[in-house]
Amino acid sequence: MNFDYTEEQQMVRDSIARFVQDDYDWDTRRAIVSSDEGMSRSNWQTMAELGWLSIPFSEADGGFGGNIVDLSVVMEEMGKGLVVEPFFPTVVLFGGLVARAGDEAQRASILESVIGGETLGAFAYVERQSRFAIADCKTSATKNGDGYTLNGEKVVVFNGENADTLVVLARTSGDQSDEDGLSLFVVDANAEGVSKVCYPMMDAQRVANITFDNVQLDAGSLLGAEGGAAPVVHEVVREALVALASEAVGIMGTLNAKTLEYTKTREQFGVAIGSFQALQHRMVDAMMAYEQSKSLLFKALCEYKIDPASAEATIHALKVLIDRNSKLIYGEAIQMHGGMGITDELDIGHYAKRLMMINATLGDGSFHRSKFIETTYAAA
Repeated sequence: MNFDYTEEQQMVRDSIARFVQDDYDWDTRRAIVSSDEGMSRSNWQTMAELGWLSIPFSEADGGFGGNIVDLSVVMEEMGKGLVVEPFFPTVVLFGGLVARAGDEAQRASILESVIGGETLGAFAYVERQSRFAIADCKTSATKNGDGYTLNGEKVVVFNGENADTLVVLARTSGDQSDEDGLSLFVVDANAEGVSKVCYPMMDAQRVANITFDNVQLDAGSLLGAEGGAAPVVHEVVREALVALASEAVGIMGTLNAKTLEYTKTREQFGVAIGSFQALQHRMVDAMMAYEQSKSLLFKALCEYKIDPASAEATIHALKVLIDRNSKLIYGEAIQMHGGMGITDELDIGHYAKRLMMINATLGDGSFHRSKFIETTYAAA
């Protein structure tokens, strides 16, 4: 089986790699995350001009018409550079929902501005009590004439601080944990009744807790069918899990490369520590963990291209393996770098923090282990 990238995919990969190498060195990234917005608008416009923001969207919507492999290429390379610009929350989550659930007018008005870099988006779905159960939703959208009145709170909204527009998951009918009765709404982040508490996460990503107090929405704010949001959300989450795994694989490979290089230059007792057999064995374990994760990612990508639903079990297994293997890899990287491995000045600890956040996003290893068992038994 041929696992080589196409010419177009290789061009995208090389383009992002050059951007990370030439314009996203460690000092530049530290300055960006320390800025007021925690991102660079200039970099975001560069991504738009280079066409990266258009990759997952269909040609009919003005996009590149890429598939899951194209998206994986982008996420892996951005992971290598610890890019903090909100590609995942804006393009994968927000854009993915609009592309799947929006009508022609909504797609035309929203996706064009996302692809052009004018709009930053966010998906508001997590609530204080919900943990990883997305359907556990108290936020309500009540019919009000031809429109809706939105009330509730969403927490840890990725890119919630800088987002211009939100897609909000709200309940229009049913009980608190029912999948039926969930609806999606497009909400202006600066609308009356919308308030935010913004803060950075440990990996420097900016998030917000957002409260909706009698926010008035017109009928055109409804994204997709009323009460029918669950299947669309599941589709986007499935794709998002593969995207996150791709980013994690990029980070894991980078950590191994940086650690291997360090063991060749760091001397103890007059010799490089990479010559010690015990450390060589540990590096082999880390390399094998990376290769295992990359192989399962390839399996998930192949299955997803054939039929996204058929990849469900493999994607759950991939999230479990990423959770386990990333802990091994960043643990060894920190151990071999010693105390400076967790200092703010060195990038090793920051790669580790990003992996920790990936592991906690859209379900941790334990959650997806349970989902894998459920999916496997259901198929049987």
